[in-house]
Amino acid sequence: MSASVNVNVRYMHPVWSESALTYSTQDSVGLDLRACFDQAALTLKPGRRQAIPAGVAIEILTPGIAGFIFSRSGLGTKEGLVVSQGVGVIDPDYRGEIIVSLRNTSRTERTIDQGQRIAQLLFLPAFQARLFAVDQLSETSRGQGGFGHTGH
Repeated sequence: MSASVNVNVRYMHPVWSESALTYSTQDSVGLDLRACFDQAALTLKPGRRQAIPAGVAIEILTPGIAGFIFSRSGLGTKEGLVVSQGVGVIDPDYRGEIIVSLRNTSRTERTIDQGQRIAQLLFLPAFQARLFAVDQLSETSRGQGGFGHTGH
């Protein structure tokens, strides 16, 4: 990868004493976050969600970048465990521990083990908008059509 982002990482749980936050392969873009609770495992019932500490806090040093927490594709596809709000956002000024909210979308209980990889953290450009109050928006061929309006 050619572009990089500077990030300070504070490890807050013993799970990270065995391995640091690293990319799984040379071309990976997501850092695997791990379940960092004190018990050996927890059980998540179908349809329920659970806030799970990741045992790390970050300080993004590169301006214009935010952290985004996504589901791990294998965990979501095979086990039905996904980030409950779709995507989590880590604002550049947040300094607390990263918490991952997982939801069990399967029909069976799922066990999450301490240290298990539960989500992935990506660093992406983020913009703050300059907002302008107007009485009317410009016209387009689509107009106000939404939710399948284009036929796709």
